[in-house]
Amino acid sequence: MHLSSLYRFPLKSAAGESLQRCASDSLGLIGDRRWMVVAAGTGRFLTQRAVPRMALLRAHWQGDTALQLAAPGMPELLVSVPGDQLMRCVQVWNNHPVVPDAGEAAAAWLSEFLGQACRLVYLPEDYGIQVDLDYARLGENTAFSDGFPFLLIGQASLDDLCARVGRPLEMLRFRPNLVVAGAAPYAEDDWKRIRIGALTFRVAKPCSRCAIPTIDLHTAERSADSEPLATLLGYRKRAGGVFFGQNLIAEGSGLLEVGMPVEILE
Repeated sequence: MHLSSLYRFPLKSAAGESLQRCASDSLGLIGDRRWMVVAAGTGRFLTQRAVPRMALLRAHWQGDTALQLAAPGMPELLVSVPGDQLMRCVQVWNNHPVVPDAGEAAAAWLSEFLGQACRLVYLPEDYGIQVDLDYARLGENTAFSDGFPFLLIGQASLDDLCARVGRPLEMLRFRPNLVVAGAAPYAEDDWKRIRIGALTFRVAKPCSRCAIPTIDLHTAERSADSEPLATLLGYRKRAGGVFFGQNLIAEGSGLLEVGMPVEILE
């Protein structure tokens, strides 16, 4: 088994980027989900669930000091990592961190493209959000992810799902950080601890799926037949939701690189 793909999502719920290698820190892959769009009035996070058009947003790090934003019909915008001059209380599910606001230019650009008043905020590493203590230790944090610092999916699991749906599906619809090849379909369901390269991970819980995988990455339109969620409902539904992939917590930090061996420790 080996790490076959490595993905990072600089802006929560925007398009992802494929990497050959990336270091991790205390919040996950460095630069992953460190930016987030929120409603201007409430500070509540915005995602493709309610705003499918976010699938067309492209966000790429320029070194570690700025983010390049791009979208159809919009001029590119370079946004510097903000300091603490303007802090904003935001909401990510049940968490309410106070984080730096990225300023008026980014807010205006995103508001125009998304058609609603919004702000762009940033999460420095030392502002990390505590992972649910039902699954994590005190001090184990994440960025603006939905709950955990890493998401892993087996390539064979997606291949099996595609066969059941009857058409190819991009892995990026499911927004994993880590893709593992060489295991049986859904083998990751039974893993408890794994090692990728020199980095050890605990498998915290299965990932419950929402409607985001039904959104076309290129058009931002929902699939008319509700796939692949409709198929997943038929065979991956358990108490608490429909599950595909596993949420992970790293024990430490280090470098991850495509091709690294994956070892099952438990």
